[in-house]
Amino acid sequence: MSENRSGGSAPTVLRIVLGKRLRQLRQQAGMTFDEAAQAIDVTALTVRRIEKAEVGLRIPYVRELLRTYGVPAAEIEDFLAMAREANQPGWWYNYRDVLPDWFRAYVSLESEATLIRLYEPHYIPGLLQTRDYATALFRVGFPTESKEEIARRVDLRLRRQDLLTKPDAPTIWAILDETVLRRPVGGVEVMRAQIDRVAEILETTRVRIQIMPLSVGTHPGAFGPFHQFRFGFSELPDVIYTESLTGATYIERPEDVVTYLEVMDRMSVQAEPVGKTRKILDELRKEL
Repeated sequence: MSENRSGGSAPTVLRIVLGKRLRQLRQQAGMTFDEAAQAIDVTALTVRRIEKAEVGLRIPYVRELLRTYGVPAAEIEDFLAMAREANQPGWWYNYRDVLPDWFRAYVSLESEATLIRLYEPHYIPGLLQTRDYATALFRVGFPTESKEEIARRVDLRLRRQDLLTKPDAPTIWAILDETVLRRPVGGVEVMRAQIDRVAEILETTRVRIQIMPLSVGTHPGAFGPFHQFRFGFSELPDVIYTESLTGATYIERPEDVVTYLEVMDRMSVQAEPVGKTRKILDELRKEL
């Protein structure tokens, strides 16, 4: 996965992992790109692109590479089963008409993460939004789109929330700026329902929510929202996600990731403890 992505087809997490495993196997076999390429009668560039998950995993190529690298037959079949799975389009493929290319990688990361930590200074995170709240946001963000197009975007956002009820749901740790809960979106009734939804989410054992009070003043994350993804694959390091109006940045370089994680840790100390979140929500709800 490249650090900057503003377009192009996004690989699935599993394809990235398998590409990294193929690279490790090639290196363990002591083979160069050219030598591996000769085994499957392609160019060295093709092997590079397979390892970087820039192309699909063609099963005949993968099988021959694994044989060339000396992988046992039983392990080859297991690898090929994962390769076939990696080649299948994600559930979000059906929403490709309203899903920007640069955000497809995000949905893939979100779907496979074991831990998602995030800071949001502007709006309720998508995984926690109600239909009416999401609709109000999209109407502002896409003022020229039809009701049907807006509804498709909202449906995609709500479909992502299925993640919260999966048996292997990730741990989600969100820090929300108090401004998020005070900024009126869609009117009073919409905000009441949205705060009720956030309170309901607190009953989900794998979701933790902290509120960053305005009284804190400046803090290290005030530059903007960012998300951290952690995975159950040793081949895939933590990924930091940030976005702009027209694209996104996916950060993997360890020294950069560490900087974001240190900021997140400092913010979690400054924010109100998780145990106080429900009380804060109740007080805000009464104000509405």
